[in-house]
Amino acid sequence: MRYCEVIFTCRGGEDWQKDLLIQDLAALGFDSFEDNGDGFKGYLPAAQFDAAALDQLLIGQPMGFLVDYECREIKPENWNKVWESNFSPLTIADRCHVRATFHEARPDYPLEIVIDPKMAFGTGHHQTTAMMMKYILNLKNLQGSSVKNLQGSSVLDMGCGTGILAILAAKLGANPILAIDNDPVCTESTQENAQLNNIQNIFTKTGSVESIDGKSFDFIFANINRNILLEHLASYSNAMKIGSVLLISGFYEKNDLEIIRNQALTFGLEYENHQTDGEWASAQFIKK
Repeated sequence: MRYCEVIFTCRGGEDWQKDLLIQDLAALGFDSFEDNGDGFKGYLPAAQFDAAALDQLLIGQPMGFLVDYECREIKPENWNKVWESNFSPLTIADRCHVRATFHEARPDYPLEIVIDPKMAFGTGHHQTTAMMMKYILNLKNLQGSSVKNLQGSSVLDMGCGTGILAILAAKLGANPILAIDNDPVCTESTQENAQLNNIQNIFTKTGSVESIDGKSFDFIFANINRNILLEHLASYSNAMKIGSVLLISGFYEKNDLEIIRNQALTFGLEYENHQTDGEWASAQFIKK
């Protein structure tokens, strides 16, 4: 699959306006982003690039926030050079070290995850992924649920990207785990990353929320975006048992959290708490 790299140059405006633009770009098919000082780079499958839709989105930005872009197609064989130059190891909650195959191993950490992202989103560097990982690492302290931790629990990783959340859950004892993404590059990446981490119990499926019909889970992880989360809440609730836990991210505290909380409640999903990193938020819900 060929990918497009779109370089956005931003002038004027505030950081939160750039974040809102990134969220809108995700709805257009962009699946990963990289800050570059004057703006950011966005990546999406070349077949999904719609110049007219992108131009319309940029024309509609607030007065004083000007955005220009240039686009180039990346050949598959050049992708490694793109992400290797930007992928640095990181540590989540002082417990989980995330690195690529070309970084030195760190056995001094309790958990280590090796990720080869290829063209899939989710290396832990973005705030939303990092917050989800922090939630997962602290699930042993879960309050208000009959499911006390991940050991032996069934997990759905919806919009799995690289599979990093599914892999972390597996390392904490979850079993079985279903990882779903609508991009075959992501499900393939998840399978390969599971092998890199010697994980055998992650099952992948290319598709969307219809793929979970008839299934139930103790935990559902969904790091997507506000609009998709709102569309999926009913299906998530149907796939949850009483006491099951939903962890979500990919939205903003100021503009999105209250909307999501209210809609979740209509499907029996009770808000427990949330965390923030900058403008981004993640939240925990329990099926009542």
